[in-house]
Amino acid sequence: MDVNGKVVVVTGGGNGIGKALCERFHQEGARKVVVTDREDDSAAAVASAIDGDAFAVDVRDESQIQAMVAAVEERYGVIDLFCSNAGIIATDGEPWWATSAPNSTWQAMWEIHVMSHVYAARACLPGMLERGTGYFLNTASAAGLLSQVGDAAYSTTKHAAIGFAESLAITHGDDGIRVSVLCPQAVATRMVGSIGDGDGGTAGVDGILTPQQVADEVVQGLAREEFLILPHKEVVQYRQRKTDDYDRWIGGMRKLRRLFGNPQI
Repeated sequence: MDVNGKVVVVTGGGNGIGKALCERFHQEGARKVVVTDREDDSAAAVASAIDGDAFAVDVRDESQIQAMVAAVEERYGVIDLFCSNAGIIATDGEPWWATSAPNSTWQAMWEIHVMSHVYAARACLPGMLERGTGYFLNTASAAGLLSQVGDAAYSTTKHAAIGFAESLAITHGDDGIRVSVLCPQAVATRMVGSIGDGDGGTAGVDGILTPQQVADEVVQGLAREEFLILPHKEVVQYRQRKTDDYDRWIGGMRKLRRLFGNPQI
């Protein structure tokens, strides 16, 4: 997809990767970029800078996504590209078991990392299927292909996010619907800054990209209509090692955990 002349919606667009995507889509000539964020002031600031529209949306609430999609379609006629980008991080916490995070954390991550993608697709698919064209860009994480040491809820829900993106692509590819899933490692956002000493922990071993670098990769990946967009190229090799020898990969991840210890918020 070339975003020039397209109507694009970005959730979590008020900061970090989402903000960079909004800015880059505007630079690429998008007809309108719709910035949505739970922080309405942040969404409004980004939208003002790029002549976009802003909506205060909590992606955990399907009715808010439905209402926003309906409003955008009424105003512009179409949504060409919907970017489900909102995300959170928490870590396992004491005593650093895989089950340490409270149910509230698991539930929040499930709703934000998985169900918000379902809600977006459910809202957009009728119009896209009628037109025979449409695109979903779902932000997941390299943790969804590999794993994030010290954050079982994050890793699990990011795996699920990729699984849903696969289902979208398989079920609706013949209907003209395209799907990409963005899977970076550490990116210089508030989320990464909250872990450890701000070095991204195990996710930062291959360096921390800027949101703008990620946005560059997204534009290139959309142009090629790639399913997996991997800003950190090392992930290709890591994923291959995982599938080649799962037991060896698990052993390597245990070693990584011993070397880095547990991330601290």
